[in-house]
Amino acid sequence: MAIIANAEVRSLTEPWSGEINTGKHQLLTDKPESFGGQDKGLAPYDLICSALISCTMITLRMYASHKGIELGEFSVESDFNANREGKEWIERRLSFAQPLSDELKQKVLEISSKTPVTKTLSRSLEIHTVLV
Repeated sequence: MAIIANAEVRSLTEPWSGEINTGKHQLLTDKPESFGGQDKGLAPYDLICSALISCTMITLRMYASHKGIELGEFSVESDFNANREGKEWIERRLSFAQPLSDELKQKVLEISSKTPVTKTLSRSLEIHTVLV
């Protein structure tokens, strides 16, 4: 077994605020003001969405580089959703500055469904991905 990531959070004075340290990087976590926080950093579900879209972007760029494909500039967005019945899912949207062929669109969707973070999250919730 190998550790693939490590992070530590230390509580700050303000309620719900913390400083996350991972490797050489630091960032703040907090809750929005509507939940009694100061909104000084990413909330936990923001971090989940950020992990998913970061992994999607990196994986697609690695795939394109390996295959000699030019994807151009693109963005990835995600929303974490929950309903009253307790079902949770993530909507992920990919948007490309340049048009993609139908074949490449299918490949992008296929690769997105196989990113490491997607696989981890999919073991416990559904992730729906669309091109916009």
